[in-house]
This record gives sequence, structure tokens and C-alpha cells, in this order.
Amino acid sequence: MSGAPSIPMSATLAADEALDRRRRAGEQVLPMAGGEIGLPVLPALRRRLAAAADANAYGPVAGSRALRAAAAGYWGRRRLPTDPELVVAGPGSKPLLFALLLALGGDVVVPVPSWVSYAAQARLVGARPVPVPIAPGQGGVPDPERLRAAVTAARAAGHDPRSVVVTLPDNPTGSVASPGTVRALAAAARELDLVIVSDEIYCDLVYDASEPAESPALHAPERTVVTTGLTKNLAVGGWRTGVARLPDSDTGRALHGRLVPVASQIWSSPPAPVQAAAAYAFDEPPEVVERVAASRRLHETVARAVAGRLTDAGALLAPVRATCYLYPDFTPLGDRLARAHDVHGGADLVRFLGERHGIGLLPAGAFGEDGDPLRIRAATSRLYGEDDAQRTAALAAPDPLQLPWIRANLAHIDAALADLTGTRTPRA
Repeated sequence: MSGAPSIPMSATLAADEALDRRRRAGEQVLPMAGGEIGLPVLPALRRRLAAAADANAYGPVAGSRALRAAAAGYWGRRRLPTDPELVVAGPGSKPLLFALLLALGGDVVVPVPSWVSYAAQARLVGARPVPVPIAPGQGGVPDPERLRAAVTAARAAGHDPRSVVVTLPDNPTGSVASPGTVRALAAAARELDLVIVSDEIYCDLVYDASEPAESPALHAPERTVVTTGLTKNLAVGGWRTGVARLPDSDTGRALHGRLVPVASQIWSSPPAPVQAAAAYAFDEPPEVVERVAASRRLHETVARAVAGRLTDAGALLAPVRATCYLYPDFTPLGDRLARAHDVHGGADLVRFLGERHGIGLLPAGAFGEDGDPLRIRAATSRLYGEDDAQRTAALAAPDPLQLPWIRANLAHIDAALADLTGTRTPRA
């Protein structure tokens, strides 16, 4: 179709599908590319979904009153008092983001690196992504000073940036931007008249509960949209549910008036049975709180175990503080990798580890980095077991690293890194 944007397949989903084909062909593979959280459904959540299976009417476009009230309570417990009338639900936070970008209009500032779909969705809505690098260790938030310069230059060139997308905590780096950086971002957004879209789907997966990620909605409440869902904290990606909190301001109410009609034309209403289960989850009864805490402990244990192996191998890695993502930089090993394996960048490194060891990873280029740096993104969330019995055992284990299947997965990583670096004595 003439003029249609050329959009590649989502890198995470494409990598997962390729690895799944290899698995079905009988190969031994280790999926570490996608963001699927490999954990079973909480039984109480499954029961709520089943009980609502006969709810087959469309319902309100913005979501049921029960779901919007539960989401408002969820945010209120996180220092973000919320009017349920300014909550919009959708079939996943990804469609919500797409609809938000349509409703906001204009070009979109995206951090570099950032999740694979931000820039792609900007192009899909006919906007121009404006890439702005993050500051070291401040993943998910574009450097505020560079943001000012980039937006000023874009506007001088006749472009129209109106929003900035941030991720707190971050995918792909697993880091959490500091409160100071978030405050500086909020000030810059106010100065530049940008709406902040804060993707906080990982906010419940910060390892240290005493140092949660700080939402820009605390510092620029009149212009910050917050999105979240149950995909990551409760591992129900296939249920597709998400919610957006719009600011209680003239900006937010005007955005609501544009967003709901867009949603009505794209998804009509969120799936009713899933809304019932989601309302229960966002109310956070004790069993949900306990499951999220167990998941967080498991992510932390396994992610830090893999992080230690990567740094022992010589890669550079910012301290992992949240999620199941690692973003190691193999530049210090560049000469060795070029001589021994003809590996010169992240794409080569992903190909080497995939073809030779069956480990699925993504190169930094998939996250918007220029020049194919010798950096990759690894997700540890599929290392917990092959079936629900193993994954349930991993959630309950005092030391999941001692479970035989997790030990086998770590040994797989050890062997690959030993081969990559020429160290023939894998870590015990």
C-alpha cells in the first residue's frame, strides 16, 4: 500500500517464534530473548476468570466500573490518588500505548535504548520518533538535558514533538532511573510542554521494596499518563489486559475525550472475563501480594546469578535492580571475540550464541542503539522450569538456584560463556 510505514516484526516475538521452531525440531534451546514471564497463573486468579466466563457483552469502552475502581485503588496505594473516571482499560498495555499515541498526536521522544515497540508504534501512527540517549545507569528515561536539545532542534526543523515515553523500571536494562533524574525529566517536560507517558508495568518488580521506582506523575501530575498491566507482575501476558491513568487536569480530561473514541474504534471494550479477574488482582488481596513478592524474589535470585556469570566473563553490566532483564556490554572482550569468533557487534554475538549454543538473545540494535554495539539484552524469566510443576517449585524454593533444572540452565549459560571467552573451566 502506497505510503504505508514499513514496520518489522517485534524483535522479541520474532526471536521467540524462531526459537520455538527449533525446540519443536528437537534442538536444545534456552529462550532468553522475549519478555514472557515463565510462571504459572495464580489459582485464585484463574478461578475468577473461569467464574466470569459467561460475561459475553461488550461493556463500557473504557472498562468496567469495578476494574477502573480497582486500578484507581492500586495507584492510590502507590502515592498516586486516581479518579476512576480518568482510568481507561484496554486489551493489553501495548494497544493502550498505541491508542494513546494516536490520541496525543505529534512526534514522540523515545529513550535510547528502549523497548522495541515504542519507536515502531510512533511510526505506525504516522509520527516521527525522536531518539534521546539515557544517562549512564538511568535506563528508561531520556537524559533531561539532551531531551531539551533534541526537542528544540526537532521543533526548529519543523517537527512537532508532543510526548515523551519513559519506562520505570526499565526494559531492556533492568535499571531504575533515580528520583533526581525523574524530577529533572518532569521539569523538562513542563518547560517543553510535553505529555509524559510513563510505562510502569514493571513497578512491582523492583527488588528493594524500600526504594521503589518513582513515577513522574509525582512531579508533573498535570501532564503524566501512567500505564500498567498484569503481564509482568502476575505473568498473564496471554490474557491481554492493561490500564492507563490519565492526569486529573484539563490536559488529562481532553486526552480522555480523544482516547476513548479511539479505543471504541480499535477494540470496542476490553474482554469482560479478563476484566473481572483483573479487578480482583488490582484490589491486591493477600494471595496476590504474596505471589508478586515470591515472583520478585525469584526474578532477583536468578537474574543476579546470571549477572554474576556475565561480569565474571568480562562483560560490563550496570547493577540490576529490577525485572528479569540484563543488558551486558561485551566491548572489553571485543578484540578477543573478533579474533576467535569473528564477532564484531551485538548481532554477531547473538548469532554466535544462538547458532552454537541455542541461546536466544537480542542485540542492542533491536532497542534503538546505533552502530551495532557489542551489547545484548538477556531475559532470565524463562529459566524457571519446563512446566508448571517446576515453575511452582521454583517460586516456593528457599534457594531456587539449587533446583536441578535451574542448575542445568545456568550450566548451559556457563558453557556458552566459557566457549565465547576461551575459559575452559565453567563456573560451578
